[in-house]
Amino acid sequence: MWAVGENDKSLRHATLLLSFLSIKLAKLRILGYPGGMSVEPTGKPSSRSAAQVVRKRVLRNDARFWKHADFRGLSPAAVATELSRLTRDGELERVAKGVYYRAVPTAFGASLPSASAAAAAAVNVPLYPAGLSAANMLGLSTQNPGRAEYAVPGRSRPAALAGSIIHTGRPVARRKLSGEDGAILELIRERGRSSDLPPKETVRRVKHLLADVERYQRLVDAALEEPPRVRAILGALGQELEMPARPIEKLRDSLNPLSRFDFGALRILRYALEWQAK
Repeated sequence: MWAVGENDKSLRHATLLLSFLSIKLAKLRILGYPGGMSVEPTGKPSSRSAAQVVRKRVLRNDARFWKHADFRGLSPAAVATELSRLTRDGELERVAKGVYYRAVPTAFGASLPSASAAAAAAVNVPLYPAGLSAANMLGLSTQNPGRAEYAVPGRSRPAALAGSIIHTGRPVARRKLSGEDGAILELIRERGRSSDLPPKETVRRVKHLLADVERYQRLVDAALEEPPRVRAILGALGQELEMPARPIEKLRDSLNPLSRFDFGALRILRYALEWQAK
């Protein structure tokens, strides 16, 4: 019988280790690594996985505009390539440089983007539907205003929207909000005046829009820079929706207890008087 030396033992250990690694690599290939969704050494999604993210996000949404900025964190080249591919496939329509529209079927055919909405999507500043535009977006009106109406933070008026009604001077805190979030604040700001629905239905719809706790807290944080009536109405809505105490307390503490506010069509809220409605 041959004696096994130290070198032979080392060789045997190395052989066993290589066999083990080969088995593990084979299993990983079966699971799709590599060959499925690849990951670059930096930990960022590869071009292939980025394209999958873009396509999935676009196809699961209803009619809306898309820009490259909607896909932050993904490879700009991969995003541009996939948006172009979706356009060739008929899933998107290019309506301006870097702006794409996703149409959906309606009773009257595929939805169509208005020229003013396409121009708004191309503007690189936060825009929030206001007036009838906000009411239409939120399902409170079926009217399409002759001139689109928007609100913007700051004092600048986007030149691309020269034909639209622009309300400037909205709080900078709105910059973190989505278009729909901003539209809700605009509706509250004007006391529900643009709603075509009766007051009771208007309140029901607004409560439905605010039912998500995270959205409500987000709007409370932004509303602390809004006019007092906005904070009062938002507080009354939150109390009726039984929202967490902390955001409601923040709104109440921000109000002058001697002031009274015009709630307009929203004065039928259950706790309107407790929130200093006239």
